[in-house]
Formats: sequence, structure tokens, C-alpha cells
Amino acid sequence: MHTANKFLTLLSPTDLALFSNDLRVVEMPHGEVLAEPHQRIESLYFPHGGIVSYVVTMADRNMIETSMVGRDGVMGAVQALDDKVSPNKIMVQVPAQASVLNIEVMRRAIDASPSLRVMLAKHEQFFIAQIQQSAGCNASHTVPARMCRWLLRMHDLTGPELPLTQEFMAQMMGVRRTSVSLVAGELQNAGLIAYRRGHVRIVNVEKLKEVACECYEAVNTHYIKIFQTPPPMHNPSCVVTTPRPESARYRSGP
Repeated sequence: MHTANKFLTLLSPTDLALFSNDLRVVEMPHGEVLAEPHQRIESLYFPHGGIVSYVVTMADRNMIETSMVGRDGVMGAVQALDDKVSPNKIMVQVPAQASVLNIEVMRRAIDASPSLRVMLAKHEQFFIAQIQQSAGCNASHTVPARMCRWLLRMHDLTGPELPLTQEFMAQMMGVRRTSVSLVAGELQNAGLIAYRRGHVRIVNVEKLKEVACECYEAVNTHYIKIFQTPPPMHNPSCVVTTPRPESARYRSGP
């Protein structure tokens, strides 16, 4: 059960044995808040699927996503290393199960194993790289390219079926809902996604990659270089459908 989280599978059997008996499996329902800003983290979450979002709340109460964690990582890694509080609101965006561990148990394991400390530090390095890539992406790329990159990242972590409203997508990306509605309509007409209220299905992954900016591949490259293994990816062969007409090409211009 715990091996559904790739980060746990990357640990040596010796390091995993330091805390595996204390892991428990819980449900992470949609919208559950795992941490508020400046709150001390009490537990580490190793998602088996779904998506945990780190979001910044602005003065107008809108929330913008800065990074996400799924079955590739762990929520609370840096706090286990240095006992810092969470600087962000952390919430469940797509529900799933997760393996959960009390942070004090992890700290004792870290004290007993330098190699476990190194792995958690590598995770934090990847997490920071993801945030920096998102900042550059939001400042430099068009809404269509950003949206495709965002959908691809979610697809890799949780699969082709995404419970997302246009309002929520706009909020997480920090753009107007009308912009998301326009882009979602064009992507659907081009055969890249299927959309109905509250649900997005990824239809053609390879074409979605053609429209996405380079930040999608950059994040994956960070993961490979840091962990020396490919990131978890959903098999695209199960979601590509019949070819779309040539006349339905999606335009990715500004």
C-alpha cells in the first residue's frame, strides 16, 4: 500500500524500516486543509495519488497555487528537517489516500540516518525548483501554454480524469475565469481535452505537450537530475483517442 508513493520507494530498505511501522493510511478528501500559513506541521503526508496544493492567499482572498505534491513526493519534508512552520496554505486539490507519519517519528529516523536526511533534502531541492519554475512560467508564458503545462503536471500525478471547475482553475493559475473558459473551449474543440462542468478529461497527451510551454519538461528534468530516476507519469496510451481533423488545430499564439 505505501509503495503507491514513489518517494517512499526511493528510500533504502534500511531507511524505510526506521519508520514504516508507524505509517498509517488515511483518506485526503477534496478541500481538506493540511496546514494554514505559519502553522506548525505535525504530520508528513506521502500521497498515493491525488494532488496536494501549496497556495498563497492574496488580499482579495483569491488563492494562487505555487506548487503541487502528489505520488511523487511528500508534504512536510522541510519541516521535518528544521522544524519550520508552513509558509503557505496547504490543501487537497484532488482527493486520494496517503500514508501519514507523525513528524517526531521522522525526526528520530533522520537523526539515526544521514542518508534519509539527504533524501528529504533532495525532495526539498526539487520542491524549490518547481516553485521557481512556476514563477518564471507565470511571468513569461501565455495562458494557453501555462494551462496545458498545469494540466499535464496534474495528469502525471493523478491520471486523465480531473475534478476541476473553470473557477478553480482560474483561481489556481491567477488568471480571469473568462480566459480559462476561452482556452478550455479551444482545447476541447481541438480534441485535446473533454470538459463538462466540474470535470476535465485529458484526451490527447502528446498534443497537449505540443501546446504546453517548456516548463513542463523542465520540472521533469529537475526531478530526473535530483533523484536520478524518471518522475511518475500516467501512461498516455490509455487516454489518446481517435485523431482529430486537421481543421481543428489548436492555435497556441498569444
